[in-house]
Amino acid sequence: MGVVSDAKKAAALLRKAVVSRAAVRDVRHTVDTRPRHPLHHYRVAVYFADGAVNMYQIRQWYKPLAELAKVWPVVVLSRVATSARAMLAEDAPPVAFLPTVRDLEAFVADQDIRVVLYVNQNTRNFQMFRYGRRWHVFINHGESDKMYMTTNQYKAYDYAFIAGDAARERLGRVLWDYDLDTRTIPIGRPQADHYSGVLPYAPDDRTVVLYAPTWEGDRPSAHYGSILSHGETLVNALLATGRHRVIYRPHPRSGVVNREYGAANKRIISALAAANEGDPGAHHVFDDGPELGWQLAAADVAVVDISAMVYDRLAADRPLMVTRPADPEALIDTHGYLSACEWLEVGHAGAIVAETDRVLGDAEAVARLEQWVSHYFGDTAPGAATRRFHAAVGRLMDSWEQWHERTVDDEDDEELESEEAELDD
Repeated sequence: MGVVSDAKKAAALLRKAVVSRAAVRDVRHTVDTRPRHPLHHYRVAVYFADGAVNMYQIRQWYKPLAELAKVWPVVVLSRVATSARAMLAEDAPPVAFLPTVRDLEAFVADQDIRVVLYVNQNTRNFQMFRYGRRWHVFINHGESDKMYMTTNQYKAYDYAFIAGDAARERLGRVLWDYDLDTRTIPIGRPQADHYSGVLPYAPDDRTVVLYAPTWEGDRPSAHYGSILSHGETLVNALLATGRHRVIYRPHPRSGVVNREYGAANKRIISALAAANEGDPGAHHVFDDGPELGWQLAAADVAVVDISAMVYDRLAADRPLMVTRPADPEALIDTHGYLSACEWLEVGHAGAIVAETDRVLGDAEAVARLEQWVSHYFGDTAPGAATRRFHAAVGRLMDSWEQWHERTVDDEDDEELESEEAELDD
């Protein structure tokens, strides 16, 4: 059995190496056909050391970064060929492919990067942390009450841009000796100002339900995924009514750990296709596209797992339900929105139609939602979060100027002292 397992691992590593080499060739060819990055041009860098599987973490920042670049030029520092290839083919900010530390050093030396943004906690972030005289800022790839949102790794960054009061309270409960007032800056959710994508159907009188489950998780405490426990049951119930439209957007990592979870995901996709074949006017949607926004705006109700999708939907200020994890070991932070959300229990998944009707018609639920939207994101008026994002970066740019001037003065003093010492000798 061990020999078979080792052989499978070796084959997987070989496939990964082949894919990686092909991606490197593609990226280098693309880069060679494009103009070189102008010297000393970029002021803001987004550091991304993940492969294509985690592209969702940076894609949601494309449009906010494009707006930011109108004020301060932005570049993505990509360390992995598969993600660099994807970004070069998409509407991403300018991309610098820097697979080695030497590549990274050379690029940084040729630029004027003052603020470095990070969308995740990749261990290779530490290869960028070595550069002082610039601000390192964690901006994350979403807002949620998952334990990821209170990791002690926040302390590794100079600052963190957070969504609002809920994030501040969450960090304050967990992180010891962390200066929240100084090192966290609330900006809301700038992505909500840039909902993207084209509606893939003509709106009609159907009730649109977005079901956006997360992946199965790699340990019991993170077993938030609902595809196996809730998903098939609730989707089949909605497909059977003839008056609902399902938008199914599973996490791109669904099934990477648990084959049964992945198989259930495929069965849901097949069920949607079969329902559309039987009723072409239904226009149920399996959504695995890179753009996130139209789904949140179009759905009358969203059913999501404990993940950033809860808060993506919350930022849209529209009704939602959260699936309660089937695994009792899954950690649930009941201090925030999850203490008052509309839970969908495993046993109620089959009653999704009644649950959906209830949430849509419950005035008290709507009022509670408004309170929590403000608590998590502050002012959600169009453009408000973008203005806060730009103001936060502007504050750090001003601070950079102050520290840079002080550093230059110190260097001048050291050089003068050195020259005087030589004269004395």
